[in-house]
Amino acid sequence: MIIAEIGTSHEGSVQKAEQLIIAAAKAGADAAKFQWVYADEILHPETGFVRLPGGNISLYERFRQLEVSSLFYSQVLEFTHAHQMLFISSPFGLKSLSELLSIHPDAVKIASPELNHFPMLKALSEFRKSEKNSGKNPVPVIISTGVSKLGDIEKALDILGTENVTLLHCITCYPAPETEYNLRILQSLRSIFGVPTGISDHSLDPVLVPCLAAAMGSEVTEKHITLSRQSAGLDDPVALEPDQFAHMVHGIRQCEAAIRHYGSICGTEKITEQMIREYGREKVETVLGNGTKKLALSEAANYGRTNRSLHFMHAMKSGSIISSQDIAVLRTEKILTPGITPDFLETVIGAKLTRDVTSGSGVQWKDLL
Repeated sequence: MIIAEIGTSHEGSVQKAEQLIIAAAKAGADAAKFQWVYADEILHPETGFVRLPGGNISLYERFRQLEVSSLFYSQVLEFTHAHQMLFISSPFGLKSLSELLSIHPDAVKIASPELNHFPMLKALSEFRKSEKNSGKNPVPVIISTGVSKLGDIEKALDILGTENVTLLHCITCYPAPETEYNLRILQSLRSIFGVPTGISDHSLDPVLVPCLAAAMGSEVTEKHITLSRQSAGLDDPVALEPDQFAHMVHGIRQCEAAIRHYGSICGTEKITEQMIREYGREKVETVLGNGTKKLALSEAANYGRTNRSLHFMHAMKSGSIISSQDIAVLRTEKILTPGITPDFLETVIGAKLTRDVTSGSGVQWKDLL
């Protein structure tokens, strides 16, 4: 399956979303994917700034600009289906998850930073259990594994289970260096967790990583699509324009044909040999890597910052009792300090503060009595 990640490149316009869906369908994508954004579910307002072509802007406010109504997603779901593609979306919290499930997506995508959003994963797990209990197939779940360790993946799968679950290897860096992709990890993840694996690719080359991933047995390829890399979308600078996306699709389909014709082992060798002729042996071997799951160099500094942790939503005084309204499971991102992980959400609720805390600060053990 090839997923055209539209994300928020529609910039809130149904017309632009439809143009992107048409472009994805013409390029040969099997699915169009969106991001169901509510800024409050992702960031604290004081998280810092992002540099865009028009200058620095509050990252929180940039996400606020990307918010649209649930009607928007219902419309693009219907339009996606009308163009013979699956509709997939990423929620970022309990509200967006609930609204997404209410319109019956073809799959739910868990983005890498939400791999440890345990309240959301538990809610999704309960929904899937209720579907199964009523005789339905659980809604498929696709999980990106950027900026994560094996233990993080294991915790997520402990909650969600492995039925109708696919793991996508990913590097959470924009753009991601091809040479850090370590694509042999696809085989390792399949062996360790017993689920299908694929790739969520943020590199700029439309062929190198997707085709080598296909050679390593990738069953899903996700890549951003944009009408123009000069557009103002957050991910547009690392997305493929329609002609490039079609080029990627053609390359992946050729890889599939080679594997069908020659068999898995010989087909993989044929694809790898072709890529070596185009890119050189040293680069191809570096991209393939050793298959050991570890943080890529380009994303290592983001571990704990792009992942979720507990943050205070407003200033509080020493001696106050923490309620569920006082903290949130958020990304830390730019300038704030990460808090303790969401594993301990229930432990923190009801605890007493040992000192004053500021709005946005990450919850620390030394804050608690």
